[in-house]
Amino acid sequence: MSKQIQDAYIVAATRLPVAKRQGMYRHVRPDDMLARVIQGVLAQAPGLDPRRIGDVIVGCAMPEAEQGMNVARIGLLLAGLPDSVPGLTINRFCASGLQAVADAANRIRLGEADVMIAAGTESMSVMPQIMGNKVAMNPAILANAEHLGIAYGMGLTAEKVAQRWQVSREDQDAFALASHQKACAAIAAGHFAAEITPHLVREQLPDLSSGAVRVREFTAEVDEGPRADASPATLAKLRPVFHARGSVTAGNSSQMSDGAGAVLLVSEKVLKAFNLTPLARFAGFAVRGVAPDVMGIGPVAAIPEALAQAGIGASALDWIELNEAFAAQSLAVIRALDLDPSRINPLGGAIALGHPLGATGAIRTATVVHGLQRTGGRYGMVTMCIGTGMGAAGIFERL
Repeated sequence: MSKQIQDAYIVAATRLPVAKRQGMYRHVRPDDMLARVIQGVLAQAPGLDPRRIGDVIVGCAMPEAEQGMNVARIGLLLAGLPDSVPGLTINRFCASGLQAVADAANRIRLGEADVMIAAGTESMSVMPQIMGNKVAMNPAILANAEHLGIAYGMGLTAEKVAQRWQVSREDQDAFALASHQKACAAIAAGHFAAEITPHLVREQLPDLSSGAVRVREFTAEVDEGPRADASPATLAKLRPVFHARGSVTAGNSSQMSDGAGAVLLVSEKVLKAFNLTPLARFAGFAVRGVAPDVMGIGPVAAIPEALAQAGIGASALDWIELNEAFAAQSLAVIRALDLDPSRINPLGGAIALGHPLGATGAIRTATVVHGLQRTGGRYGMVTMCIGTGMGAAGIFERL
């Protein structure tokens, strides 16, 4: 007998303040970041028995070294969850955190679980090889398979998108400046307060003069990336970093970052049993492939399908979190789908706030559901391009 699909509800969502690479989390392990957001998201649902959690699904784009060994299971144990709670680490590059949310929601929708945690964690400080310090790609691909686009660095794919969709350097810099301005204004207004779990950082540093170990503690409460001093002049001075005659610079690209986010999802049965108030209903998700050499255009393929699943059109979206991998690809996506710029990244995006890869989807889910609650919007979307040529989009409905 077939089962009826049931709804999955987000009842809590949180994230840590995002840090610059080698910034305030340079001595913080990714599994510790994960443990903190798991604790933070459960704190938003007091009274819920953690033994009811069916699984903890965690996105991580580089699940190795300090964030390897199934970081999901390690993180949940560090968070103090019961031994009975399992953990699963998944990887869909930049969409890993959003994929975790979708997979967790689908477990509930299929009736396989009633309580799920979806999360993401990524430390780009401890994973330097992702920036090219080590060659992880198959040398045969680099030497012989450029036509597949896999050999292109992300910056070169952004250059190709800028060329093909005719996105000027001036437009890219203006988009980047707006990201910083919106993020700084959001911080000043306290708009991130509801979604952020502060993180106490404790560092043990050697004092070479005395031979003693110096302990330094501080609480991370604010995103580290946004720059109040960003200006058209400072952005215009930056040179292209991926192509000698290109337009993609460090200033109009996403920041390398460390961070974590988590989302708590439940079935209607648990919603009623524990008298929980839903923030949003999971309404749809899609992921699609595109040519790898223009990977930034991926959302153009994914968004229409996600909207169709949710049964709405793009005009119904009140809030769009479009991950700003590069200003070039963000603008190309906006123009190709004729999206309303006023609804995109109202609090700034990855150019200002950072992009901790596999954590970003979970982080931006927290932003969109809390943003909808604060503003009274109904539908929100999280979407991003994905390395090697994919795009993902998830739709959420405020209740």
